[in-house]
Amino acid sequence: MPNRIKSLPRKRTADPTPGAWQVQTAKARFSEVFRLARTKGPQRITRQGRESVVMVAEEVYEELSAKSRQPMSLVQFFRESPLVGADLDLERSRDADREIEL
Repeated sequence: MPNRIKSLPRKRTADPTPGAWQVQTAKARFSEVFRLARTKGPQRITRQGRESVVMVAEEVYEELSAKSRQPMSLVQFFRESPLVGADLDLERSRDADREIEL
C-alpha cells in the first residue's frame, strides 16, 4: 500500500495583506476594520479581488480633501503658497532692449 500523505486543512485567511479585506469579511468584522483604520492606517476593502474602497480615519480624510480644494481666489492662492516668506528676487532687469536682425 503506497504512502498517502494527508493534507492538513488550510487555514483561511480573511485578509491576504495587512489592511486588505474582502467585503464579506469587512462586513462581519466592521468594528475591527473601523478600529484598525483609526489606529493602524487605511484599510482597503475589495469585492472579488478587484474594485475597492478605502476606509480611513476622519483626520486623514479631512487632510486629503483639504489638499484637493481649490483656493477661493488668486489672493488666497498666493497667501497659502509654500513660497510665502521665501526670499525671492523679483526685480526686473532694466537693461536696454537688444536688437534682433530679421
